[in-house]
Amino acid sequence: MPLTPVSELIAAARPGGLGAFNVITLEHAEAIAAGAEAADRPAVLQISENTVAYHGSLAPLALACLRIAADSSAPLAVHLDHATSFALVRAAAELGIGSVMYDGSTAAYADNVAATAEIAAWCHARGVFVEAELGAVGGKDGAHTPGVRTDPAEAAEFVAATGVDALAVAVGSAHAMHERSAELDNELIGRLSVKVPVPLVLHGSSGVPDAGLRAAVEHGMTKINLATRLNIEATAAVRAVLGSDAALSDPRKYLRPARTAIQREVTHLLRVLRD
Repeated sequence: MPLTPVSELIAAARPGGLGAFNVITLEHAEAIAAGAEAADRPAVLQISENTVAYHGSLAPLALACLRIAADSSAPLAVHLDHATSFALVRAAAELGIGSVMYDGSTAAYADNVAATAEIAAWCHARGVFVEAELGAVGGKDGAHTPGVRTDPAEAAEFVAATGVDALAVAVGSAHAMHERSAELDNELIGRLSVKVPVPLVLHGSSGVPDAGLRAAVEHGMTKINLATRLNIEATAAVRAVLGSDAALSDPRKYLRPARTAIQREVTHLLRVLRD
């Protein structure tokens, strides 16, 4: 089916949350699409600025994701995650990516507002959905401060000043967690959802247990970003295959199980967000 705008995916996911999964390799993209099809749920394929740096450019992986999403029977969108430069946002839009996250959260508040507003205006003129971040989500390359929380009044002010379509908020999660021990501030999520007029986004969701993800959605969280959970499952599958055959050298023999593991986890998580 044709690519679906993120705004429509958010509506399609309700009353549950919208799962958004980071793509690092082609196998990730294939598995996310297959997992969404198995769950019969919408989903987002996300490419982060770090992944762009890993591959050396955005276009090859982005174009593959756009084609996989368009060919899938599930409603899917492609999203640029944690972009810190206008140049990368512009490159994504020019490739046909209809949703971007500009992350100015490490800047001073006034600077974050100014840069985000400029990017949002540019994107909206081209029909591109814009996510931004206010507050600090821990664990991302040491750039954020654990323990910081987003203030609801400031969040509402930020959205009004920038015109963004979605807002990532700090409510207790952290990026790159391997243990599922994060305890979210659901009372704060509830206050944010009342005060902020756009969908709320939870980053660092891999460290949140299933019950915590469901509670976050019930209290008003809309888009749930997941990356580390998929990588843990994929890596475990690769280790198991290579550990059982020291002579194995065909990447297809260990990447196929990794892809299957990612698909299974995506399906599970999308069902968690729906229940």
